[in-house]
Amino acid sequence: ITCLDISSGGGLGVSTSTDGTMKIWQAANGEIRVRASSFGVGYFVCLPCCLSERGFCFDAGILDTAIVDRGRNVLSCSRDGTARLWDCGKSACLGVVADCGSPVNGIALGAADDSLNLGTPEKAPSEREIGTEGKILLLAREDKKLQGVGLQSRQPVFLFAGSDAFNCCAFLSSTYILGGTQDGNIYQLDVRNTGTPIQVIHRSGAPVLSLLPYRDGFVASQGDGTCFVVQQDLDYVLDLTEADCDPVYKVASWEKEIYTCCRDGIVRRYQLSDL
Repeated sequence: ITCLDISSGGGLGVSTSTDGTMKIWQAANGEIRVRASSFGVGYFVCLPCCLSERGFCFDAGILDTAIVDRGRNVLSCSRDGTARLWDCGKSACLGVVADCGSPVNGIALGAADDSLNLGTPEKAPSEREIGTEGKILLLAREDKKLQGVGLQSRQPVFLFAGSDAFNCCAFLSSTYILGGTQDGNIYQLDVRNTGTPIQVIHRSGAPVLSLLPYRDGFVASQGDGTCFVVQQDLDYVLDLTEADCDPVYKVASWEKEIYTCCRDGIVRRYQLSDL
């Protein structure tokens, strides 16, 4: 299982696997509600906003997606080095937000801090473009760069060079962001000044595969099977798993529950009553 997510109400989960299947299941007991197998074994992503009514699946090297506001527009990033904005209603591409010249492994979308200059669009946005104003898109790039781009303007905001390829990224707030690298580093940055990281968390040399904001901190998973929660001003760590199992590819959360997926084909649920 390479990807999973939980619906906003916590009732349904969705997962995709390298055997070409996608399943929608009851989060409480794992009962399968929908099973689909018409996908290739390549890369594909199911957008979590569409769990209850409709779904969109992309292949051909799409590595990650992000939802804009309520989902009329979505974003994708690809092995071809581009991040693109899509119109769900017409299934059409509204434009290339960034062309990095290097594979983009992960993206994250957030509201920009008021002090940031996001740039001005070169032409008026399409009337089909909804909710892009004041947003910044993070790009986790294979060429060791973490980049910020104004979503509506398509203009670069910052470019940070890390120690290795960036696999994933996330917003902690409109000011603070995270980026995880192939050599096990998790960078915390202030978008107003990305010259020097606020801190670098390094627990092992295993690739950081997933980052998820959670309450006052975040959840991270790594290629050695480690999954942990960082809380209380990023100063307290709760280990969910140890480095003795398959890579944890993705994490998802709902209230006090965290879900993980890995190579063994099992989705695991953790209840965090103490946080």
